[in-house]
Amino acid sequence: MKKEIHPSNYRLVVFKDMSNEYSFLTKSCIDSKETVKWEDGQEYPLVKLEISHTSHPFYTGKMKLVDTAGRIDKFRTRYNKK
Repeated sequence: MKKEIHPSNYRLVVFKDMSNEYSFLTKSCIDSKETVKWEDGQEYPLVKLEISHTSHPFYTGKMKLVDTAGRIDKFRTRYNKK
């Protein structure tokens, strides 16, 4: 493998699924401005997700409509006019 092509700022980060409030802790180098206190009492960067494996229809087997910020309503009103 080539040297010095991989990011060096890996750290523990909390990812939170906003549709069902599920959170998990893993290593990542993604930037985040928010932090959250985790179960172990330490504070970690927080990355908010719209969908994860706990809410995706492929993994859950349920069809679930995820409407974030009224995007579906905006789409319908835009194209119902025509």
